[in-house]
Amino acid sequence: MLTIGKLGQAAGVKVPTVRYYEQIGLLPEPERSTGNQRLYPRAALDRLAFIRHARELGFPLEAIRDLLSLSDKPDQPCTAADAIAKAQLQAVRARLSRLKALEMELERMVTQCAHGAISDCRVIEVLGDHGQCAHPHHDSAGEP
Repeated sequence: MLTIGKLGQAAGVKVPTVRYYEQIGLLPEPERSTGNQRLYPRAALDRLAFIRHARELGFPLEAIRDLLSLSDKPDQPCTAADAIAKAQLQAVRARLSRLKALEMELERMVTQCAHGAISDCRVIEVLGDHGQCAHPHHDSAGEP
C-alpha cells in the first residue's frame, strides 16, 4: 500500500493532482489507515500512470474517463478506444495546423519590422488590425 505522497512521487504527479483525480472520479477513493491516511494499492499507481501518460498525449479528461472505463472491460473490442485515439489525433493535427499558421504570421510580422520607432512598428500595426494578417489563424479556443 502506498501513501498519497509515495503514489504521487512514483507516478510523477503532485499530491493535489492525485486528490483532484480522486475528486472527479478518475481514481477510486482509497482505503484509509486508522490515522485516516489515504492508502493506495498498486492498481492505483498503474491507473495514475495511465492518466498521466494520456494527459501528456493531450487527451481531455472525458476521453481519459472513457478510456479507463474501456480498460476495465478488457474483453471488449477496441473499436471505441480506436475512435477516441483517432479523435485525439485529429485534434492534434488541427492544433498543429493552427500553430503553423501562427508561426507563419509571426514570422511575417517580424520580417517586416523596420526596427524603427513604435509608430512605424509592423508588429504593433498587425496586432492592432487582424485584417492585415496574411494567414487565417485562431486562438486556442478556436475562435477567429
